[in-house]
Amino acid sequence: MTERIPIILDVDTGIDDAAAIALAVHSPDADLLSVSAVAGNTTIENATRNTLNVLDLLGATSVPVYPGASRPLVRELVTAKHAHGNNGVGGAELKHSARSVGDRRGPASIVAHAHERPGEVTLVCLGPLTNLAIALNVEPELPKLLKRLVIMGGAFWTPGNMKPHHHAEFNIYVDPEAAQQIFMGGFAEFYAVGLDVTHEAPVSPEVWELVTGSDSAPASIIQALYRSRIENPANGTAYIHDAMAVAAALDPSFIGWERHDIEVPLDDVHRGQTRIVPGDGVQVSKSVDALVFMEQFYRRLGIGPRRS
Repeated sequence: MTERIPIILDVDTGIDDAAAIALAVHSPDADLLSVSAVAGNTTIENATRNTLNVLDLLGATSVPVYPGASRPLVRELVTAKHAHGNNGVGGAELKHSARSVGDRRGPASIVAHAHERPGEVTLVCLGPLTNLAIALNVEPELPKLLKRLVIMGGAFWTPGNMKPHHHAEFNIYVDPEAAQQIFMGGFAEFYAVGLDVTHEAPVSPEVWELVTGSDSAPASIIQALYRSRIENPANGTAYIHDAMAVAAALDPSFIGWERHDIEVPLDDVHRGQTRIVPGDGVQVSKSVDALVFMEQFYRRLGIGPRRS
């Protein structure tokens, strides 16, 4: 087996964050070092608790969790309560973890991992980029210390998912100041997985049938968390946004990328838009082999047809 890739996750757990955490835990080529939490889909208290609960249900009780920013850099927090429920996981009651959080804050944990293993660690950010922006302000050398940065965020050629701001994707919209800093941060290897590709992997009725027919621990968690979205289609189609970013962090070859620079407007009308401008600082996702992604997702999480 090839050497495992050391990764850290930054999450706002969150229904689809839970699926992403499960994929990271159950990918044999991933070495999940830690998870930091940030306010976004839900409050920092909910996101931290949900992350601990999901990891424990997956048997990953040795993976530390570090709570991070409770609000964006300069704005009031906007959550996705309409999509993720009051508790962030669609109202699902997950078994409560008895573990304590780690002894660092989220941004400090990112900096610490980068210093402990310079040039080795891949950071995957699945929520607003607040923790990473704080970490970058503390350690300006972070873009050189991390091997790779992968974010789930942005809508580059397709509409966004924030109403009435149809140009904006949620993670970028919540903290555009943080996103602006990160896109201009000069990260050595930077991949942005946006709605352009994640919308190609919906939880269709066929996918849901496979999930509900499976009895693995990850499948059980996905059943519990996604049920509220599936049973309330008025809330919109359910997607596996964040897990696609984890998959890309481990092997980006199933996505078609284009190099660009990205600007993030901060004015109220265009807040959170991800504008493509001349440059080559970011690998931006443009196309995806969704079947390759979904088959890997099924296989690693023990969902549906077993493949060798």
